[in-house]
Amino acid sequence: MTDAADTSSALSPEAVRRVAHLCRLAITDDEVADSATRMTAIFQYIDRLSELDLTGVEPLNNPLDATNRVDADELRPGLPTAALMAMAPAADPPFVKVPKVLGDPGA
Repeated sequence: MTDAADTSSALSPEAVRRVAHLCRLAITDDEVADSATRMTAIFQYIDRLSELDLTGVEPLNNPLDATNRVDADELRPGLPTAALMAMAPAADPPFVKVPKVLGDPGA
């Protein structure tokens, strides 16, 4: 295992820029090297976790002793269109206008 301060296996600048792009983070050229060092340290720590002996340890999907509530699937009246239009920041009745969230115009 390499030390977290060891940068010989640091992420490439291109990989750091790609991760920043996917996270929608603006990163300057000056920040790339520091980010590569920090991200490499995180990945090395994750690698250390894979060395743990978890024999007999049950997977945990919730740290609390709780379960999801599952209600009956019942038909209920919907919100009236006029009320929805009054709450919407932008509308073109009977539709609510929302910003585009899919696609990447810069790709």
